[in-house]
Amino acid sequence: MTAAPRDPVADLRRIAFLLERAHEATYRVRAFRTAAASVEALSADEVRDRAMAATLTELAGVGEVTARTVTESLAGELPAYLERLDATSREPVATGGEQIRAALRGDCHTHSDWSDGGSPIVEMARAARDLGHDYVVLTDHSPRLTVANGLSADRLRAQLDVVAQVNAELAPFRILTGIEVDILDDGSLDQEPALLARLDIVVASVHSKLRMPPAEMTPRMIAAVANPHVDILGHCTGRNVTSGGRRGRTRPESEFEADLVFAACEKFGVAVEINCRPERLDPPRRLLRLAIQSGCVFSVDTDAHAPGQLDWQPYGCARAEACEVPVDRIVNTWPAERLLAWAGHRDGSA
Repeated sequence: MTAAPRDPVADLRRIAFLLERAHEATYRVRAFRTAAASVEALSADEVRDRAMAATLTELAGVGEVTARTVTESLAGELPAYLERLDATSREPVATGGEQIRAALRGDCHTHSDWSDGGSPIVEMARAARDLGHDYVVLTDHSPRLTVANGLSADRLRAQLDVVAQVNAELAPFRILTGIEVDILDDGSLDQEPALLARLDIVVASVHSKLRMPPAEMTPRMIAAVANPHVDILGHCTGRNVTSGGRRGRTRPESEFEADLVFAACEKFGVAVEINCRPERLDPPRRLLRLAIQSGCVFSVDTDAHAPGQLDWQPYGCARAEACEVPVDRIVNTWPAERLLAWAGHRDGSA
């Protein structure tokens, strides 16, 4: 008896997800996502006919490996490439922190292809939903970060309309609106205040002049933390601990008076991000422990730029457990309504 065909588009996307999860090279991931898009654009009959005629490679972005994957999928077989990846994906990317990971309801720092992410908003949202989240916060970059295609005010307003449409499609799952806004040299924020006030969650991060002297960096960060629109202080030291980052090199920590910055976070109710990217793992454990002692709340976030990276939260959860972060002080263990009430109270909109 012939096996029922599988969904080749789903299989191609699953491969791309697992490659992203494993931090594989971007070009390899793109090959499978591009092939998925080309195959999805065809009718099921045309895909089947091309597979039978061995002409799938005539499609834009479909090579020998991706064509073989489609052919195996249509034959009802688990594609060999996917089978190999599935065998390595049954364990979390990091051990420890399982209780914290189970408690997480969402992810407060993610990027789409509107800035420097690699996938559409809806694809990121579906991946977050499939990982068991109730919500995900979309936090594409602000305009000054041109290298990341940061969003102008007009583009951000347009994105809010798109998010509303996707939410109507995916309900009860929710995309919460947000931004990763640059902290400018003087501590001001790289977006219109009135527009920041419309967003559900604002992550503020330093992306420029990371080697600024502590005497200047400390007041810069405190000014941002004191801004009533800021909810989360993103990757506070800006470090890269491995050469696996997008820029391909290690980077030392920014220097600032952490006790003063974390005291400001506690005073103004700003969460300290526990960034899960394996090349960042920010803040370092000594600073994470200091933030706990300072009474801060936290957000365990992936800073994902692709769907598979949304499964990186165990990296942060393991570090949170090792440093004994109380689960009830992690804001994304809270239901969406509590998270929104907390953020709304901070900017005076509640």
